[in-house]
Amino acid sequence: MAVSERPISEPILRPRSGGATGLAGFWHTIWKFSRQYPLGAVSGVLCFALLLVAILSWQNTILPHNPEKFYGSDRLLGFMSTSPDGERFYVLGTDNVGRDMLSRLLKGAQLSIFFGIGVALIAVMVGGVMGLLSAYAGGTVDLVVQRVVDAVQTIPFLVLAIAIVSILGPGVWQGFWVVAILSIPRPARVIRGSVFSAKENMWVEAARCIGCTDRRIMFRHILPNVTAPMIVLVSYLIGVAILIEASLSFLNLGVPPPTPSWGSMLSGNGAAYFTTNPRLALLPGIAISVIVFATNMFGDAIRDALDPRLRGSR
Repeated sequence: MAVSERPISEPILRPRSGGATGLAGFWHTIWKFSRQYPLGAVSGVLCFALLLVAILSWQNTILPHNPEKFYGSDRLLGFMSTSPDGERFYVLGTDNVGRDMLSRLLKGAQLSIFFGIGVALIAVMVGGVMGLLSAYAGGTVDLVVQRVVDAVQTIPFLVLAIAIVSILGPGVWQGFWVVAILSIPRPARVIRGSVFSAKENMWVEAARCIGCTDRRIMFRHILPNVTAPMIVLVSYLIGVAILIEASLSFLNLGVPPPTPSWGSMLSGNGAAYFTTNPRLALLPGIAISVIVFATNMFGDAIRDALDPRLRGSR
């Protein structure tokens, strides 16, 4: 039987004509994602909007007032209020010492969001490498790593974080590193399971047959194929870290005053004036709930979009 020859320079697989590429392809993907996962898309927009707010509030760019400056004559003003001298306008009112609530909420978003992003990135990067090495090496290495992970996860996360920060002393950096280190076991276990599935594929055996080193197989072949759960873990851990930071600040173990934090706003003025001015507690409480809900919904939508078993379920 005659076999037709094909020039080696001619590609066997040609890209489909008419497909969206470049920037058009990016916006087409965004539009398709928005139609299939509207709640996830709205949550994603909200997450990026809050991130933009956190960036712009770094140098008090968008803050209407200094969040740490107080005016004794402006104490406990309500929504859409003007100071007695008529010089200052407060959209969300003031707290018990005359500080602008809107400015403090926006400044508190900076701490909470960057805290959550930093914790999530460190935990996923370190935990991902641990899970990758554990699953690929197997044997004693896998046994030791998993016993350490099990030991950390047997103690409730928040209880262990509070205990360690109490010993180290209050402070935002102490809380940051404690939460980041304690968050490592979860991505380590998730990535370990994904690597176990990936390393059984034929392309891993093919890479070994052509002489690829273990390092190249792990970081050039296996790791890119487990990025989907890593992306989902980042969004999940951002919400968890923000919630833990708020809890530490609520217990006066987080950022010290007068720097605004959503958790400290809840524990200080919010708790003391809840019966007479519930606004002081409700505003930071709503902010925490919204950002945690948005990150979780956005992460769920990304997980469904990246999982081939769930793409056809909607």
